[in-house]
Amino acid sequence: MSRLSLIFSHNSIVPMICALIAGIIILGLNGPWWAVFFVFLGVPAQMLNEYSLHRFIFHLPPPEKQSLFNVLYQAHYGHHDFPTNKKLFFAPIWVSIPVLIINFTVVWAVLSLIAPQYALSIAASIVLIGGVGTFLCYEWFHMTAHLTVRKTWVERHVTTLHNQHHFRDFSKWFHVSPGGQIIDKAMGTAIDREALKRQQRVEFIRTLGMRPNDERLIKARQHFSQKYGLSAEEIERAAHI
Repeated sequence: MSRLSLIFSHNSIVPMICALIAGIIILGLNGPWWAVFFVFLGVPAQMLNEYSLHRFIFHLPPPEKQSLFNVLYQAHYGHHDFPTNKKLFFAPIWVSIPVLIINFTVVWAVLSLIAPQYALSIAASIVLIGGVGTFLCYEWFHMTAHLTVRKTWVERHVTTLHNQHHFRDFSKWFHVSPGGQIIDKAMGTAIDREALKRQQRVEFIRTLGMRPNDERLIKARQHFSQKYGLSAEEIERAAHI
């Protein structure tokens, strides 16, 4: 399966592309020419959004209640548990679409108080074009980081840093989008090469510190086995890694 066909197999990609196109149309029909420059504000804003969701929401401590744990497992824990499962590469649509709506609503509401005549076009520029465009890049680079394919220099760089998050220390390198490492460095979640050489691999890294045979993990794997195509052998092996 090619990368294009794989990324378009995910159910949030087409709606996000539609949001991007809608932003371009809104900006083209209603926006002043200078509103296009706000696209460049949407890029770092989305990178910060990406980092914050990944670090503070997706890496929350595992809930005791199984139903809540299953939500977190589907959102992100499962991706660490089975990092090569293609169905777990992408942000769930029930995360990406609500976050998009919230971001657009908040930016539009704030701008309506400051410059109401330009609120819609600037919000479209920041969120629908800059933000969504960056999100789509994130999905591409994250997918590519988990595939054994020929990669550009930028894709190899992203893969190197992201592999450290998955296979050395899950409390480091929360960014994925190129350039996002600036946020990790500013937030103290980066790790340089020399420190990495001295650091041992974090225990139970694929299960984010949980014992692989934790009952919550076992139940979550079984619960999502059909949805994500997890075989009985894979589930059994994951419990003993």
